[in-house]
Amino acid sequence: MEGFIIALFVCLVLALISKYLSVPAIPFYILAGIVLGKAGLGIVQSDEISQFFSEIGLLFLLFFMGLGLKLDRMIADPSKLLTAGIIGLIVDMGIGFTAAYLLGFTLLESFIIGTAFYITSTAIVITTLIENRKLMMKEAELIIWLEVFEDIVLIAIIALLSSGNKDLLYFFLKIVLALGVMYAIAHYGKEFLVSILDRDDETPILFTFAAVLTTAALAIVFGVPDSMMVIALGAALATTDPEAFEQHARPFKDVFLVMFFVFFGVTINFTAGTDLFSILILCLLAVVSKFISGMLIGITIYGSAMSGLEIWANTISRGEFSIALAVLYGSAVVGTVIAALVIFTTIVGAFTAKYSTWMRRGLTHHNRRKALMHRPHSSR
Repeated sequence: MEGFIIALFVCLVLALISKYLSVPAIPFYILAGIVLGKAGLGIVQSDEISQFFSEIGLLFLLFFMGLGLKLDRMIADPSKLLTAGIIGLIVDMGIGFTAAYLLGFTLLESFIIGTAFYITSTAIVITTLIENRKLMMKEAELIIWLEVFEDIVLIAIIALLSSGNKDLLYFFLKIVLALGVMYAIAHYGKEFLVSILDRDDETPILFTFAAVLTTAALAIVFGVPDSMMVIALGAALATTDPEAFEQHARPFKDVFLVMFFVFFGVTINFTAGTDLFSILILCLLAVVSKFISGMLIGITIYGSAMSGLEIWANTISRGEFSIALAVLYGSAVVGTVIAALVIFTTIVGAFTAKYSTWMRRGLTHHNRRKALMHRPHSSR
């Protein structure tokens, strides 16, 4: 319990520092866990209490992911958006998977690392767009849609990894049945749900908390992955009043998710056969892969390398979902790799997102000077 209190106090200090510096707090939380845990000072241990709170944080993260799947966030031209999403999927996951496999990781480990290469941090991307006042730029809408596309792909990946060696047909039938029940409750009980959310007492918060945890518990009872069912719950409730559910669930997510990041760092062990050179290569390639996919998307969709640069600058950061994959399905080595990946890309991404306008201006000025130098002189 003492370790949990220490971790909570350290996180409070780090949250204040990150807000002051206007940088994402996630890498600081992970680093704090590494310093306090087995890889560092060893004063904080992962126990049943920390694991319980970390699991709650993960559940509410996945619940928010489901709430974020709103059709009104889809935009005008689906063919272009599908093209952009597929480019990112093929390039980022392809580079991540290939690099990991060539560096000696197993097929499953390479697949998880490749997925972590592909999945950016929705929270960080949206927050940086807002804080850097970029929501009005032409690429912002596409960037937000790409986050939704990644969420949909991630749900499919979680379903695939959760099935394991089970009978796939039976497994997906149970998933579809559970989805049907949730959507039926959300559709036919919409008025009742909205009436609960409109109350000004503690009932909406208790209902939201109970709904998430009860869904996770029932999923375990019926042999369905709780991660999938909590995402499905969020997607079903998004058809009622998602803003109200987000408001009531946010305190649980914000507090418990911090503990999830910290105690993920606590469990990191750099002596678990991790090759630091391989980690460095993967971290650098994670930035390069987003550059390649961003440039291809910018040129394909907008016919502009500058748009590609903007997309790259704002989608480098990996975060909460990459870590969730490592916790749910990764080994100790994969966890260490993804922790380093998240720390490195969020730090790099914070600076590229903040200074992308300067980079674009610099490149534009350079191209103009280059064009003037190569312009033929007129003869008199």
